[in-house]
Amino acid sequence: MDGDSEISGETGRGARTAVLHGAWFAVCALAAGVCVIGSAEARLTSALCLIAIPGAAGAFLRDRPAAGPRVAVLGLWALTAAAAVLLSGGLAGPLTAWTLMPLAASTMLVDRRRVASGAVLTAIVAAVVGLARAAGLATETGESHPWLAFFAMTTAAAAFGAAIATEQSRTIGVRDALGQARRRAALFLEAQPLLILRLAPDGAVLETFGPIFEPLTQQLLDGGFRSLAAGGALQAALGEAFDEGRSEVGFAPAAAADGWISAVIFREGSGLVAALRDDSREHAREAGLEQAALDAESLNAGKSRFLANMSHELRTPLNAVVGFSDIMKSQMFGPLSEKYAEYAALIHESGGHLLDLINDVLDLSKIEARRYELSREPFDAREAVSAALRLVRVQADVAGVRLRGVLPPAPTRVDADRRALKQIILNLLSNALKFTPAGGSVEVALRTDGDDLVIVVADTGVGISAADLERLGKPYEQAGGADHKAMGTGLGLSLVRAFSELHGGSMTISSLLGEGARVTVRMPVVLPARRAETAPARSAGAMGDPARSASAMGDNVIAFNPHR
Repeated sequence: MDGDSEISGETGRGARTAVLHGAWFAVCALAAGVCVIGSAEARLTSALCLIAIPGAAGAFLRDRPAAGPRVAVLGLWALTAAAAVLLSGGLAGPLTAWTLMPLAASTMLVDRRRVASGAVLTAIVAAVVGLARAAGLATETGESHPWLAFFAMTTAAAAFGAAIATEQSRTIGVRDALGQARRRAALFLEAQPLLILRLAPDGAVLETFGPIFEPLTQQLLDGGFRSLAAGGALQAALGEAFDEGRSEVGFAPAAAADGWISAVIFREGSGLVAALRDDSREHAREAGLEQAALDAESLNAGKSRFLANMSHELRTPLNAVVGFSDIMKSQMFGPLSEKYAEYAALIHESGGHLLDLINDVLDLSKIEARRYELSREPFDAREAVSAALRLVRVQADVAGVRLRGVLPPAPTRVDADRRALKQIILNLLSNALKFTPAGGSVEVALRTDGDDLVIVVADTGVGISAADLERLGKPYEQAGGADHKAMGTGLGLSLVRAFSELHGGSMTISSLLGEGARVTVRMPVVLPARRAETAPARSAGAMGDPARSASAMGDNVIAFNPHR
């Protein structure tokens, strides 16, 4: 809209300028004709013809709003005015008034910034004419022509009147355009959702735009911006905005403690401008979400603390069940019937399985409750691997799975929790055996890489799908079908990840569905004496190199680094 108004104003101004120049040309041409009819001196006729030239040139400026053609016409005014005055006898001649024509023309041809150039040209014309007269280059006319002097004065006065009218029209147009712009700005400010305040440096409200938030109305009128909230937060924000140019602050209004206002304050000249937004709903929603998260964390922490505190109460009776059933199974105090012996073996097996599950739950609960403390000690990591292999050897034989361990020939001294390291290897081997069918292979390899102890357990089982990989490593998440899920609680890999992170390490899983899986655990626990990387001995077998890179299993290998 502003651009259209400006173009329309320039078009109207160009039309007026062209009309006035055309009228000037017609009047001067008529006066020249009168001189010819009245047999006036040729110099006067020539002077009138010359001064008509810029009028003819200016008549073509209607469609030329550019500054270049207008400045050229202004220069033509100066040249023809000087020539006409010189031809009519100089400053003492009848056309002296036309020395002022460059000034009158400049108000119509150029913008206000260049009107001074018209005054300069007028002074130059007067100086040139005066110097020419002093040098004898201008001669007086032989006759007195009072009508010509009157004509020059009248046309010059008319030109100045037209120039003044043009300037007034331009001023009125600018004022109207500014008024329209202010009205449009006021409408926009009232329609937008923010409360805009123009403030004095001390926070007094000078002007408001936009919707007034009901709880703030009276406070703004009585005490200014600083009174909206208790404390010095708003005063500090005003000072920061005045010093730094901008500040942001959020506060609960004193008149509505359950509300929330966000404000952005800018420095504008010697004052300030503040934009206020009512964020009460958003703030209440965020507060509700934060409280819900805190409640959930509190409930989870309470559950973890309860399970951790129940360690003795849960384990003691189970240990008794397992111990007494073991005595009965071994018939230590006399023979049992075949049926009772079978029942005792089932009780012992089920109790042992339940005890293992409870130990996993309690360990994870202690870790989540931040009550699990590592018992670090220096030992040979190979011992933990060998112990885990001995524990799962029978399980592997029953499942018909080939089990192999690849260990360094030299001791691998680490500073770690012996039980946690053994549990990591045991959980990984148990998982691998559970998902490997008869005739398959499971291999555990131990090596060092600088300060890191690297444990790799690989199998030739069913593999893990991409969807399951996204979930594995989180508590109670399991992969595979229902028959596999019924064989555990989903805590094995979660405990592996937790124990490795407690040691400052990590666990990664890579697998290709139908081609087995590989789990790698890295922990920075190698003692300084063993920082040189040890290369484990390799033997030929169905598994190949368990420490091979993920890319060796194909382009579709998915590597997953589980998160808590």
